[in-house]
Amino acid sequence: MRAIGLMSGTSLDGIDAALVEIEPDGDGYALELVRFVTQPFEPELRARLFAALPPNVASPAAVAHLDRELGSRFAAAARAVADGEHVDYVASHGLTLHHDGAASETMQIGDPYAIRDAVAASVVFDFRRADCAAGGNGAPLVPYVDALLFASDADDVVALNIGGIANVTVLRRGASAAEATAWDTGPGNMLLDAFVRERTSGGETFDRDGAYAARGRVDARVVAELTAREAFYLVLPPPKSTGRERFGVQLLRAQADLFADLSLEDGCATLCAFTVATICDGLALYGPPAPRVVASGGGTRNATLWAMLRGRFERDGSTLVRSNELGVDADAKEAVAFAVLGYETLRGRPGNLPRATGARSSVVLGAIVPHELATLLAKMRDACASNGVV
Repeated sequence: MRAIGLMSGTSLDGIDAALVEIEPDGDGYALELVRFVTQPFEPELRARLFAALPPNVASPAAVAHLDRELGSRFAAAARAVADGEHVDYVASHGLTLHHDGAASETMQIGDPYAIRDAVAASVVFDFRRADCAAGGNGAPLVPYVDALLFASDADDVVALNIGGIANVTVLRRGASAAEATAWDTGPGNMLLDAFVRERTSGGETFDRDGAYAARGRVDARVVAELTAREAFYLVLPPPKSTGRERFGVQLLRAQADLFADLSLEDGCATLCAFTVATICDGLALYGPPAPRVVASGGGTRNATLWAMLRGRFERDGSTLVRSNELGVDADAKEAVAFAVLGYETLRGRPGNLPRATGARSSVVLGAIVPHELATLLAKMRDACASNGVV
């Protein structure tokens, strides 16, 4: 069965689309990434998205307009990755406009009807609110798929994703997926991107390959002070999730005294070090000792951040690899994950892990925009039967 997973993360760099061959296999799935594309957001659209996101407040009309426009962008990404091939279904995460995990509130936009009409396939969307309705954070949801892809009987494994926000999934050796723990550790690229935008007056939106950070020096005092000021979230035990509401540009402005004397280069290096500290300190508190860390996400392309992360993990006795080394494209993993979650929704099976999100129970995630849905569900039943699974 061919499925498309669509994802736009908190970095606001664009839309990831993964075309996946997916078949039920025991309790999980056999997966093959057929094709992957990223379609960047135009600067004008990115600017309007930032204007609608915290700390700003968008009008209902602005939200409705962005929902429709993003729907057309998601539809274009789906068409591009399909490349004329038949698609059985699409699973679209959308773009998060608001997220407050502690309050069980979340909102994603990106009109799913536009996607359905573009590729003539049913669309599963709005994955997070079912978990929120069960008292959960609505995030992270990818741990279910992390367990499918990376769990080991021989090693403690940590699946690390570094997007705008960084999150980890702890998979203890030999444990079931239901026993996985997961949480958002804090900022991934988000503060670094915001710092570059502020210092370049919008001329640049991120530190490409970590080039600025590579020329800078880490101010250890600033890292320590920023860690202390944000300790309320950083030492909070999981389950927990966060987002732009806490680690957006408003944090830099609120803590402006720490960055006033830092150059662009030194600020980038210092924020890389802060991201590394939040990831590794969180794992030291709530993760296993000396795990194997499998990393994915756009942050793995920042060479300076990667070098700092590798050095810290090696000092802690851990090993660090990109998910590519295990056959999982580091850029595509999140989009692939939502294709899997979409299959679970269509099968009527829960896709959240309560230990990861804090929900009261396992729940079926998502809503469905149907296109010849009866035919799709019959095909899925046949696929399950032919593979000997329910």
